[in-house]
Amino acid sequence: MQDYRIKEGLNACINCGTCTAICPAAEFYRYDPRRIVDIVQHQDDAQIEELLKSDTIWYCGECLSCVTRCPRKNAAGLIIMALRSLSIQTGFFMESEKGRQMYLLCKDLNSNILNYGYCVYPRTFKYKEHQEAGVVWKWEEEHLDDIFERLGGNLDGEGAGAMRKIPQKDLDELKKIYDITGATQMLENVRAAGLKKAEELGLTEEEYAKKLYTESSNKHFNH
Repeated sequence: MQDYRIKEGLNACINCGTCTAICPAAEFYRYDPRRIVDIVQHQDDAQIEELLKSDTIWYCGECLSCVTRCPRKNAAGLIIMALRSLSIQTGFFMESEKGRQMYLLCKDLNSNILNYGYCVYPRTFKYKEHQEAGVVWKWEEEHLDDIFERLGGNLDGEGAGAMRKIPQKDLDELKKIYDITGATQMLENVRAAGLKKAEELGLTEEEYAKKLYTESSNKHFNH
């Protein structure tokens, strides 16, 4: 309850359900932000622990549409962020399928941010691992430099332009932000838990990552 995101995002929920009505994730997932806010507001430890171990808290897209319509200016998205952090700190995130997938975000997305300054970096987005991108991406992957040049981009180039090279001093500053805010430690905790699970399953790190990318149950969706 001392997390600043709880303090800013929870202002006496009246259970009207507006957050659920406006939530894009609730349209597709078995997800009810109203219920989550209600549980946190009542401070029921057993129910909160159940949330921390569930897939539920990982359905939110953190778009904060909820706060734009809530009559009390609650922000279910901020509350979800706090719950996610707590789930990782306690290790409960490994109890759910969607929680375990945080390993991929730490391994791939955050490494792109820290190494290149971009969430998605073209040279690390491989068709072999992401065939959902379609065969067009396979062709683009093979012609990246030509495509960026023809479209006026600046892939890995100095100066301005789309996908320009981010100066090392800026990447160092990003790393410092991660260190100071505790994000670096959180990434290390997630990776360590993932590697432990991979060992339990008798998988290499690469095999475990592929399993997380390709295996997903249908229990999460409304339809």
